[in-house]
Amino acid sequence: MSCRIARSGVVLILAVLACAKAVGGADSQAGPESLLLKDFHPESVYKTPVTYVSKARFPAIDMHAHVYAKTPEQVAEWVRTMDDVGIEKTIVMTQATGKEFDEILALYAKHPGRFEVWCGFDYTGYDKPGFGPAAVKELERCWKAGARGVGELGDKGKGLFYCKPPAWGMHLDDPRMDPLLEKCAELKMPINIHVADPYWMYLPMDAKNDGLMNAFSWRLDNQPGIVGHEGMIEILDRAVGRHPRTTFIACHFANCCYDLNKLAALLDKHPNLYADISARYAETAAIPRFAGRFYERYQDRLVYGTDMHRSAETYRFTFRVLESADEHFYAWDVSSYHWPLYGLALREPVLEKVYRANAMKILQGRQSEPAPAGQ
Repeated sequence: MSCRIARSGVVLILAVLACAKAVGGADSQAGPESLLLKDFHPESVYKTPVTYVSKARFPAIDMHAHVYAKTPEQVAEWVRTMDDVGIEKTIVMTQATGKEFDEILALYAKHPGRFEVWCGFDYTGYDKPGFGPAAVKELERCWKAGARGVGELGDKGKGLFYCKPPAWGMHLDDPRMDPLLEKCAELKMPINIHVADPYWMYLPMDAKNDGLMNAFSWRLDNQPGIVGHEGMIEILDRAVGRHPRTTFIACHFANCCYDLNKLAALLDKHPNLYADISARYAETAAIPRFAGRFYERYQDRLVYGTDMHRSAETYRFTFRVLESADEHFYAWDVSSYHWPLYGLALREPVLEKVYRANAMKILQGRQSEPAPAGQ
């Protein structure tokens, strides 16, 4: 919000106060005529049970975190939080290679067994002839150093841009990616891939957009030349199908929360594909019965993840969604949607698989030595 500086001292004071009020937050007493959509933060009036889940029902493996701690003290604090909430191990996805990866690995290696650090891909020279061998060599070096997976790769429609340098215009199914994806199969390195974004990011930002308040902050509808949501799912489909020996984890339900049948079709088609549930709790807690049936059907293919920093209350919010039967609650500290949330009340056998067993299937069976080149 811009405030015009007036010459009059009184007007200037009023303008400054108005700006401070706008910056400081919404006026909870504002009438409906002046209330802005972005400031609509309702509180549930329903007197229904409220469940506080302090610790995960089973020791959990968080398959989707990032470098949230950057000093030894912060890492140690994170471990204490993990102990408090029942997180046995965390996968730290760095998207990094080279010296940056080595430094991150050394930091987290001070807590053996509590963290697993994954590297990225080095896309240097991706747009020039001869790309591939150097990238594969760096991948092997990271594996020897201690990387046991790759991620999070990311493509929202303009190319793989999460790793450094970004590979604009190159997607996961590009033939230039084949040597890297095959090397991951040889080294038994799972690949975590972020494809697309929630569907409403691609829709017009108008009164019909169901996720408008969240979508506007991450909008993709105004970017020319972008591959749309359906096209990104097709790219994932082709890449996973072309590399059946490689394990892929489509994070955030492959951003198909609006239509879980699309993810179901991919999981039915590709036994080498998993999905993590990270950062999509609000999206699925809006449809608890349908989402609950999806968890039941694909209980062997979904893995727990957060992707929402490392506070104890953030973890406990995820537990509440998965374990409780709570109804019509909001979580404005971690969710920017206007709709109420509902607990999924997943059965214990499903919870055990999602929290831990499925991750163990992915993480176990590692080779002690890298596979010979070309094997």
